[in-house]
Amino acid sequence: MGRIVHFEIHVNDMERAKTFYGEVFGWSFQDWSDYAGMPYFGAVTGNENEHGIDGALMQRPSAPPETHQALNAFACTIGVGNYDLTEAKIIENGGKLAMPKFALPGMAWQGYYIDPEGNTFGIHQPDVNAK
Repeated sequence: MGRIVHFEIHVNDMERAKTFYGEVFGWSFQDWSDYAGMPYFGAVTGNENEHGIDGALMQRPSAPPETHQALNAFACTIGVGNYDLTEAKIIENGGKLAMPKFALPGMAWQGYYIDPEGNTFGIHQPDVNAK
């Protein structure tokens, strides 16, 4: 036990958030609002046979984080096949750069962004040649 099995992303505008994560990462959503008692959409992030977890978008219960506020949560990092293409999709769909692409030498390319709801997340492209 102790392995993360689910994540929740707090959002102000559910449709905007669903569009962002659907367009950028190909996620699909299932309406679990009746079960949760609030606007709550399960996020299917990939095939069941792929490594990773699913989660949800949920209505933000309080004020969103202020711009440049220190992160006060877990930052989810999303695996991608093409870093530069994904970064372009993030920006095209209303996301903003938080920390530019950098190498994890011999492992991957990593960077951080802010979604249209004000949440910080990372992207990670495995690459043994990253320097």
